[in-house]
Amino acid sequence: MRFLYLGLGVLCLGFGAIGAFLPLLPTVPLWLLAAFCFARSSDRLHHWMLNHPTIGPPVLDWRDRGVIRSAAKRLATASIAVVFGISLLFKLGWIILGIQAVVLSFVLAFIWSRPSH
Repeated sequence: MRFLYLGLGVLCLGFGAIGAFLPLLPTVPLWLLAAFCFARSSDRLHHWMLNHPTIGPPVLDWRDRGVIRSAAKRLATASIAVVFGISLLFKLGWIILGIQAVVLSFVLAFIWSRPSH
C-alpha cells in the first residue's frame, strides 16, 4: 500500500506543478492530495513538501486553518474567467456552457467562502 500512496503522491505533485501553468489543472488541491499520500508513504517527501518555499505555505495554510490566500483566490478567479471565455470563443453548445457556468460558479463560491488569513 505504501508504494501505491508513493506513486499517487508523485503523480499528484507532478500534475500540480503542471497545473501552475495550465488553468485547467488545480495546483493546490493536487498538492494537498500529494501531501496526504506522502504522509502515508514517505516521511522524507512529506517533510520536503511542507518545507518547500513554494509548495509548503498553501498546503500548510489549508491543513492548519482552512485558509486560501487572497492572491490565490484572485488567480483562481482569473483562470476560471479565462477558461470560460475560451469556451465562449469556441462557441460551445449552450448546454455545455450552462453546465460549465454552474460548476465554475460553485467552485468560485467555495473558494471565496474560505477565509483569507
